Amino acid sequence: MRPFHPQYILEVLPQLIWYLPVTVAVVIGTVFFGSLLGILLAAGKVRRGRAGLVLANVYIYVIRCVPSIVLLFLVYYGLPELLSTFGIDINSAGKGFFVITTFSLLFGASMAEVFRSAYEAVDRGQREAAVSIGLTEFQAFYRIVLPQCVRVAIPNFTNALVNLMKEGSLAYTIGLIDIMGKGQLIIGQNHGSYSLEIYLALFFLYWVLTLLIEKGAGFSERRLTPEKKRGGGASKCI
Repeated sequence: MRPFHPQYILEVLPQLIWYLPVTVAVVIGTVFFGSLLGILLAAGKVRRGRAGLVLANVYIYVIRCVPSIVLLFLVYYGLPELLSTFGIDINSAGKGFFVITTFSLLFGASMAEVFRSAYEAVDRGQREAAVSIGLTEFQAFYRIVLPQCVRVAIPNFTNALVNLMKEGSLAYTIGLIDIMGKGQLIIGQNHGSYSLEIYLALFFLYWVLTLLIEKGAGFSERRLTPEKKRGGGASKCI
């Protein structure tokens, strides 16, 4: 059996880091489009319309039952065939398009429940009181309800974001070269040698990304938390 070479971890890290922007771009794109989808689904669940509620519930239930890798292959192989029946050709689209589309569908289902629960956690009386003193419905939502919704949603949003980043490593299965894809290429070029060292390097990179996400979420949550709740005392008067 080949001996373990820890120094190879340092040698391979620069090659993996070179493809880190691809991984980050997939996450950012997925968060943007998935959050928009989640907002639409959450709106369908909190509004009184029966049709929107049924459609949102069916979508969330179906998507949650499909493994990520199965949905990725369905989108990669099935979406071009489906759109071709309407005269739309996306066969030349980059693999990143299919990856972001797939994980946006998955992320949107998770975000729908996160946004719904965050919205319902805010006392409706606050919005009604804001409207009663002259604010418009939009102003009451933007200035009173939204900041509280964001603060409530941050922990669950962070968990979903970390899971998204880890699930995104499946993108290499359709040929997208991100840090995981590059790691697989290096393993193949070495005919399976240094696999342990490469996976340890990938472990380190994903750990650093997760740590940055959690630190950023913690900072955001502290900024949105009223000072009297953070310190346990009275807020400062200016």
